[in-house]
Amino acid sequence: MSATTQLEVKVPDIGDFSDVPVIELLVAVGDTVNAEDPLLTLESDKATMDVPSPAAGTVRSIHVAVGDHVSEGSTIIDLEVAGATATPETPPAEVVSEQPPASAARQVTELAAEADQAPPAVTPTRAPEVNGTATTQAHSGTNGDSPVYASPSVRRIARELGVDLHGLIGSGRNGRLVPADVQSAAGGAPAVGDSTASVPTNGSLAGLGLAPWPSVDFEKFGPVERVERTRIQKISAPNLARNWVMIPHVTHNDEADITELEAWRKQLNAEQRGDGVKFTMVTFLVAACVATLREFPTFNSSLDGDQLVLRRYFNIGFAADTPGGLVVPVIKNADSKGLVEIAGELSTLSGRAREGKLGPSDMNGGTFTISSLGGIGGTSFTPIINAPEVAILGVTRAQVKPVWDEQSGNFLPRLMLPLSLSYDHRVIDGAAAARFVAHLVKVLADLRRVLL
Repeated sequence: MSATTQLEVKVPDIGDFSDVPVIELLVAVGDTVNAEDPLLTLESDKATMDVPSPAAGTVRSIHVAVGDHVSEGSTIIDLEVAGATATPETPPAEVVSEQPPASAARQVTELAAEADQAPPAVTPTRAPEVNGTATTQAHSGTNGDSPVYASPSVRRIARELGVDLHGLIGSGRNGRLVPADVQSAAGGAPAVGDSTASVPTNGSLAGLGLAPWPSVDFEKFGPVERVERTRIQKISAPNLARNWVMIPHVTHNDEADITELEAWRKQLNAEQRGDGVKFTMVTFLVAACVATLREFPTFNSSLDGDQLVLRRYFNIGFAADTPGGLVVPVIKNADSKGLVEIAGELSTLSGRAREGKLGPSDMNGGTFTISSLGGIGGTSFTPIINAPEVAILGVTRAQVKPVWDEQSGNFLPRLMLPLSLSYDHRVIDGAAAARFVAHLVKVLADLRRVLL
């Protein structure tokens, strides 16, 4: 019989978050788990994160319960590991509700798992044992003496609407309170069970006088098929709606001549083929945007009440396509990285996004976002701003066009890249946006300007 070692599983690196509530326990005492199996789920107002098991073993005790708050380094579970000789490092928490990009496709800037709704549970449920003692928790509702199962974003909505969360019955998963519950209590949203309650909404939009979502008996007109949206789609919807309604979007369109840049890109890829580095057009867009943001710092800012926060760091988010939807990984301190390093980080983050292995720190802290649909097509679009950022650059497929050349007196074939800059009109006016894009066009036409 092999020797066993008891391993203390702690909360791993969860980015800038602390005092995060436990919203779901995924194991019980006596359960056998494999390495990377999820143990419990944490929820902040930015993301929902599964904490994975660092090794295979048997759960011997659980130190937390649903509703407890934990931070990085908090002990959550004791795991009996067979044949273990050392304590392995706990893998980073895996985000299961990730941020789609601020683009015409999808974006998420503030994730709230309350969008993942289920019928309310109205009977007390048996919770897993905590330190060997079974506990009973009623997740269907709360009273003055029991904890309130609601995310920080739902609590914020309640404060805005003046709603006391105690005593409310939650319609979310495991009886958690969701925005519709708070709105219903405030008299500003359909009651739980109403057909319109399933429509993604956001409490911060209350009071805008929006018409209720239409309720239609689709089956009345013919056969239909109902397909569940992905978690990313469910969570992104209220944030997209909030950003679109709350931010006065204006989009400025232009084209950049990237004929020489594309030739250089192909040359670099041929030279770096043996090193496994692949230069995409987004690589150069990141560098060009950093150079332009330096000249126009307002576009790298955020609006905070009556103040404009001018950020002196350059963290560039980019759209990454995944099976569950689009997410926005962030290249931190892009101004201090060369093209080779940016290309490598783009490849690494894109791969982790497709595998669903992005952590919270991979997606937070962005100051400006690039949403590229160049591999698909299109001539222009209006990307939705990734709040609290104030601008986002949309890019579509480059096309060869005849462009008049004054020196030769002829039309010459040039590769033109369509650019669509959406900006917050509360912060940026049209003239500033036009100057920003004009500068970006010049940088892309001759990337040597980045060195100036």
